[in-house]
Amino acid sequence: MIYAVVETGGKQYKVSPGQTIEVEKLPAGGETVELDRVYLIADGDKVTVGKPTIEGAKVIASVVGEGKKDKIIVYKFKAKVRYRRKRGHRQPYTKLAIKEIVVG
Repeated sequence: MIYAVVETGGKQYKVSPGQTIEVEKLPAGGETVELDRVYLIADGDKVTVGKPTIEGAKVIASVVGEGKKDKIIVYKFKAKVRYRRKRGHRQPYTKLAIKEIVVG
């Protein structure tokens, strides 16, 4: 089984072909996405580690859809001074289906 560790949106994900992941919202642009910040590729016993990334390696994924995650409530409160702030937030995301891992 082959898998890779890639970075997108400031977060790292362990991905393998056929998997779907939710990443930080990517700018709109086509059906396929190439994630080129690949830090590690493991294919059975053969492991390749980048310094910091692997040259020429990339993960090809297709965009399945976009959406917003569940709402979180941000509530600020200070005692005895009548200070209260309530704010909601829904983080946008892009859902990707991993097609293949290309070794550099």
